[in-house]
Formats: sequence, C-alpha cells, structure tokens
Amino acid sequence: MRLDKYLKNSRLIKRRTIANEACDAGKVLVNDKIARASYDVKVGDIIEIQMGAKAVRVRVLAIAENATKADAAMTYEVIG
Repeated sequence: MRLDKYLKNSRLIKRRTIANEACDAGKVLVNDKIARASYDVKVGDIIEIQMGAKAVRVRVLAIAENATKADAAMTYEVIG
C-alpha cells in the first residue's frame, strides 16, 4: 500500500492530500530515510511524522485497505 494511503487509512493523518504534501515536504521518514508518497509500506516499517512541534514515531503492525475507526489504531504501535 502506498505511504500516503496508509497514513490516511490508519488515521495518522486526516486526509490523503495532506499526507501527500507532508511526504513531498520531507516531513515523513520511513526507517530513518525521507520517504515519498509512493513508497510501498510493509509490516515492520518504522514511520516518523514531524508535523509542527510534535513528532510521532510508529511501527507498522498491519496493512488494511479499509479500516474502521476502531481498527485503525490496531494497524500501528506508537514507539518513543
């Protein structure tokens, strides 16, 4: 699954266009490397999102095409 779509489906970023813009601006890192929106997310990847003053670091646990609000939080684990 594309990185921008994963960020939207997991509810880490509210809209796919915002996720795409964040990737283009270099604010999203995957495994400590700047990632493009087209990056293919895999289970076990570590994603770091830097929006404003806060940074969120998560590990991908599952990839779901359509996740409900309750299931979205189960697709990742917040780390440090």
